Amino acid sequence: MIVASIADFREAARRRLPSFLFEYMDGGSYAEVTLRRNMEDLSLVALRQRVLRDLSTLELSTELFGQKLALPVALAPIGLAGLNARRGECQAVRAAEAAGIPFTLSTVSACSLPEVAHAANKPFWFQLYMIRDRSFMRELLAQAVEAGCSTLVFTVDMPLPGTRYRDYHTGLAGAPGLKGVIWRTLQGASRPLWAWDVGLLGRPHVLGNVAPVLKGRTGIEDFFAWMRENFDPSIAWHDLDFIRAEWKGPLILKGLLDPDDAREAAELGADGIVVSNHGGRQLDGVLSTARALPSIADAVGDRLTVLADGGVRSGLDVVRMLALGAKGVLLGRAWAYALGARGQAGITQMLQLIEAEMRVAMTLIGVSRIDQINRTNLAGEQWA
Repeated sequence: MIVASIADFREAARRRLPSFLFEYMDGGSYAEVTLRRNMEDLSLVALRQRVLRDLSTLELSTELFGQKLALPVALAPIGLAGLNARRGECQAVRAAEAAGIPFTLSTVSACSLPEVAHAANKPFWFQLYMIRDRSFMRELLAQAVEAGCSTLVFTVDMPLPGTRYRDYHTGLAGAPGLKGVIWRTLQGASRPLWAWDVGLLGRPHVLGNVAPVLKGRTGIEDFFAWMRENFDPSIAWHDLDFIRAEWKGPLILKGLLDPDDAREAAELGADGIVVSNHGGRQLDGVLSTARALPSIADAVGDRLTVLADGGVRSGLDVVRMLALGAKGVLLGRAWAYALGARGQAGITQMLQLIEAEMRVAMTLIGVSRIDQINRTNLAGEQWA
């Protein structure tokens, strides 16, 4: 099929991946109200069109956390995204490097920190959850330091995994033992190209960073059981002391939706935050990122760097997020769809689409640099 948009990548990934993987990546929690709001509210952000501005030269680069980026975007952490293509996170980090942007490796990736570090030529970011086993957390942070990771993204909105109905429908959750294995195997068999590329050739060490603590268990149900048992609902602000003791580089807190929480993060010395509702995968019915972002950006000002994710499906959406107050945007499902559709080449093409769409949007709102994009580029009072 012809791919001309992230929506096209999504459809191509749906055709190529077994249902349990596609629905895990594509779905949200409960009735998926927030998942839909993320995209719908962002699409309603109206930009102020300007003309006759001599925009023959555009500069899309920016600097985040001491790192020069070719675009104001990074690839967000996505659990198990590496199963979308053979050794998928390794393909993703290479595509991100070639595009001049950061890649963020998830704690619950398919490829481990050492494997991705071996595939990378430049520092990448690492994402961490608060886990009951603090010694395991220390080990992961030590591996991240050894791997040369430049920035830590600490996810704070997942003290417990959200309830995602699609995962029950596909047998990824709620179908333990042989029944679940058979159901997922049948789905994999219906996608022979994926089954050969990932299910067979990419099978070794599919549980990445978590493999050592699973002690030889390799089933995906073992992985999800470990997640349910080891995410820590006792997480509190004082736990940042533990993180800071183990990590000396830039620290970003991911998963904030409230201005008071953003102020608290600034008070406690976080370098950045990601305004995020976990892609609509945690608490359903909360604000979309687009709705939450402006008040949070106002609350913290320049005290820390504000990033955002959620519902971004185009370069136009990136510009919208920047106009609402973000300094950078994390791309989540966009790169996972592209990886599932066409591997590393798909991510490269997706980022080229993002850049081209950003150029059109910037030209038509009359700005030549990323740092010129702000709320004055919005039309109407509802986003002011």
